[in-house]
Amino acid sequence: MKALNIAATGMMAQETNVSVISNNIANMRTTGFKRQRADFQDLFYQNLRRQGSQTSDAGTVVPAGVQVGSGVRVVATPRIMSQGDIERTDKEYDVAVRGEGYFSIQMPDGRTAYTRDGGFELDATGTLVTEDGYTVAPGIVVPVNARDITISQIGVVQATVGNDTTPTVLGQIQLSRFVNKAGLEAIGDNLFLETAASGPAQTANPGDESYGTLLQNHLEMANVVPVSELSALIAAQRAYEMNSRIIRAADEMLSATAQLS
Repeated sequence: MKALNIAATGMMAQETNVSVISNNIANMRTTGFKRQRADFQDLFYQNLRRQGSQTSDAGTVVPAGVQVGSGVRVVATPRIMSQGDIERTDKEYDVAVRGEGYFSIQMPDGRTAYTRDGGFELDATGTLVTEDGYTVAPGIVVPVNARDITISQIGVVQATVGNDTTPTVLGQIQLSRFVNKAGLEAIGDNLFLETAASGPAQTANPGDESYGTLLQNHLEMANVVPVSELSALIAAQRAYEMNSRIIRAADEMLSATAQLS
């Protein structure tokens, strides 16, 4: 019976949907996390009576036809790249992006990754790094005798070094943009990689046209809305239950048919 297979595809699709929702909820306090959603497509159709086919020599045609679908599938889990809430941390190397753009991160294998997580630290050499020790491009080094470190809205890193009375520019943080942000590949650790779908990175200074600005002593939180996720979870659970009832009903129909034979 086709209903069994159709309902099974519905249950599998909702299992994936629940997995996406649970990952969103699990990361609701992850810095810079961008929530996902599950998008669905119907599967191919069997034409039992094709619409538009001729029904007589006079040229009459079937107006609607008879089509039976094969179920549903998850076709994509796009990320919603909206701005998350910005929270003050009072930590001098914490930086939030307000608006468009990603920090560029140099990976140990030579690749460049991108992130919205601006929770930075200094390593043993004074280089600005992520919490996993990856260098924040282009590689800004803070001297050991530096004090009063500031990161401006346009990404200029300054500090007063030694006995100097005026600040010294230590480097420039830049931001990268993509034509299709949803095309970035998430690799964990709050990092994304460029793909053919995202297009190449377009790098510029914060505050340039269409680029966001930076806010020191702050972090961008996840853009997960708990109430919306719980509502979506309830809807997914109900859809799963309805598909399971279809399987139960189809089984009862098959059982009744078997008893008649």
